[in-house]
Amino acid sequence: MKIRKVILALAAVIAVAGCSGKKTEGANDREFAEAVGKAVERQLQQYPESRVKDLYKSFFQDKFGPGHLVADTTGAGAYLRRELGSCSCTEGEAFEHTGWEGNFVRVNLSVVKNNLVPYDVFLDAFFRSAQDIKTPSLEEWRKEWAAIEQIIRAKAPSLPDYESDLAEIDRNLAKGIYMGHHSRVYEETYAPHYRILRKDIFEKEIKPLLF
Repeated sequence: MKIRKVILALAAVIAVAGCSGKKTEGANDREFAEAVGKAVERQLQQYPESRVKDLYKSFFQDKFGPGHLVADTTGAGAYLRRELGSCSCTEGEAFEHTGWEGNFVRVNLSVVKNNLVPYDVFLDAFFRSAQDIKTPSLEEWRKEWAAIEQIIRAKAPSLPDYESDLAEIDRNLAKGIYMGHHSRVYEETYAPHYRILRKDIFEKEIKPLLF
């Protein structure tokens, strides 16, 4: 009976995934479900205090990148300098991929703080990472998030604050607000300090400086 329930739950997840918005060209529903599942497992293993909000943020960043952060380049540069000056920037990995496609990479500010990557090089990469991003429409994103959420629920139904976090995300999406924020417990536990870089820019220009 338990095996039958697991099979039915997996079938439901894959069916919902099939209703998602734009996925990587050529990726079928099973590949989507597996990739999302692995992304969820990866985050919960690395950041066990993650909430639904924090998972949403990773998947959101994977689709939308840092564009919402760099409308004002002068302000974004000044804010980065202030953050570097005020944080130890020692928590977390040097870099990690976002979401299920890995279109973007979260790069810990420790790489700049520890002089592995020059500030100007990092800032330029950050600004260029916000350019020429093909983002989904609100409706496409809402459908994809619904599919992702079903997979999260199947894998981690007992996450604290699950329903309240989900309700907040849904309210924001209903208002046309895509962006998500880390949960307070995530902020307090992991003190995240990073910027989002486009994968190709990171791989070519930043990653070689780290090794």
